[in-house]
Amino acid sequence: MGNPVKFYEKEVNKIENKFSVLFKGRKPKSLYEPCSFIMQSGGKRLRPFLVVISNYAVSGRLSGAYNAAAAVELLHNFTLVHDDIMDNADKRRGRPTLHIKYNLSTAILAGDNLIGLAYEYLLKDCKDNDKKVLQTFTKGMIEVCEGQSMDTDFESQKKVTIPEYDLMISKKTAALAEMCCSIGAQIGGGNNIEIKALADYGKYLGMAFQYQDDLLDIMGDETEFGKTVGGDLVAGKKTYLFLRALEKAKGPQKTALQKVIKNKGIRRNQVKKYREIYVDLGVLVDAQKEIKKYTDKALKSLNKLTNHEAKEILIWLANALIKRNK
Repeated sequence: MGNPVKFYEKEVNKIENKFSVLFKGRKPKSLYEPCSFIMQSGGKRLRPFLVVISNYAVSGRLSGAYNAAAAVELLHNFTLVHDDIMDNADKRRGRPTLHIKYNLSTAILAGDNLIGLAYEYLLKDCKDNDKKVLQTFTKGMIEVCEGQSMDTDFESQKKVTIPEYDLMISKKTAALAEMCCSIGAQIGGGNNIEIKALADYGKYLGMAFQYQDDLLDIMGDETEFGKTVGGDLVAGKKTYLFLRALEKAKGPQKTALQKVIKNKGIRRNQVKKYREIYVDLGVLVDAQKEIKKYTDKALKSLNKLTNHEAKEILIWLANALIKRNK
């Protein structure tokens, strides 16, 4: 299989080629142009890649799951469109969000259409196990919606615990990665042990990914990150970093953090001050330990796989994600 980076780039390129013709010949333009805009906004294409590599891990073939890979990216972008509306976000991956570029009604309809198209493409790769694959896909979608709802609820809750936060991200972020690995393995004809091993890998990888995302939100470079740095604090989101800081803080630092809850966020010019509080309390180091913990769990789950080439790619991917800067 050779170099994991080259393999990843080659597979992502195949996935991108599929997206370039996804809406070819479809009308009306007023619906499919916004759909095309969101699908061409880049990103790591991590989720469709997880489908393809999980399929390869159990089948030994690099075919048979590209439609399912497209389906999960359509689903993922459906969630992003609606997340951006709910969060009043004006940027996504350095570009205007769909409701800003077009309008609210167009963004809602385009998002709805993406989920319909996701099922259309998923069914193309389903064989005699279509019911199980569809159940897994649907469960993943429901969990993402539950996680998003919990995330929104947290904004108005005065007290949120770290275990509650972990449950929320296990649904909002990790469930989708878990589902990608599971359906890739199912479509590839994997046995129950292989499917469970890959699903666990996806779940723990998703947890590590979200913790890394929280870390990048406060420490990332805005040009590379593609989002406003400190956006979580500005929006008053109760991330792991914030909740851990609240746990550890005393005196003036605790008062400053409690003001974030009271005022439902901070001003952009206060981000630096709060970043310094995080550094002082050591919560960035705490977050890095959590990222390592979940990454190690993801890697351990791969022990049950027999396809060594696929295993090497999955190990490389987990390690690459915790070193990313965007």
